[in-house]
Amino acid sequence: MPRTRQPSSTPADADGEILQGGAWLPHGFQLAPHSHVQGQLVYAAAGALATATERGTWVAPADRITWTPPRFAHSHRFYGQTDVRLVSVPPDLCAELIDHPGVFAVSPLLREALLMLTDEPERRAGAHRRLLAVIIDELADAAEASLHLPEASDDRLCAATDLLRADPARPSTLAELGRAVGASERTLSRLFRTELNMSFHRWRTILRIHHALAHLTDGMTVTETAVACGWSNPSTFIDAFTEVVGQTPGRYQARLRIRGR
Repeated sequence: MPRTRQPSSTPADADGEILQGGAWLPHGFQLAPHSHVQGQLVYAAAGALATATERGTWVAPADRITWTPPRFAHSHRFYGQTDVRLVSVPPDLCAELIDHPGVFAVSPLLREALLMLTDEPERRAGAHRRLLAVIIDELADAAEASLHLPEASDDRLCAATDLLRADPARPSTLAELGRAVGASERTLSRLFRTELNMSFHRWRTILRIHHALAHLTDGMTVTETAVACGWSNPSTFIDAFTEVVGQTPGRYQARLRIRGR
């Protein structure tokens, strides 16, 4: 079993909530909607996490890190036995990063800096601040690698996406969804593109990938995951997963096993 790690004692927000450190969290652990006076980076060194905001949901597998700016309401849900690392970012450094929530790829240097910052006590004055500056520099130059699922506002589109969220494997066509929510296929297609900036097919694929990441992290096989998430066969699932995540589901699971040791 992974060793138990307790969050560090510094720093904390105005409500006393710990914003920096690390801990192992069980599968399904959730943090209710909240915000911080400082920016926050959340990294799953093993496992995966989903961050939800009013702008949508972001999923970060073990090779990505989430960023939430100060006072931006958000919630978290963790998948698999998760080695979570929390790093607070003082307001004077937040301007170096984007002004909205996002997800970034984790380079080898960034990973080591995050682990050191959240594992090691500060042995020299200012050492953590200097290490944080390295992390910010790495993130400032990194491209977003976001598995973002945007939220709808139109009532008809909300009803359609709610049906899909309730059952990601639902095989309904856009026309069938339209009949279920009282909108034409053409109207729903337009709403997906104008409100969510992606096609119906793309939105549903990202939704299914979100659930696939959770299933794989929790130990479900690739074939079981494909079926549970609505793919007709494992090969189409593997193709879709690889295109969105950047690696095959088998490789993703293998890396989880290595990091969870």
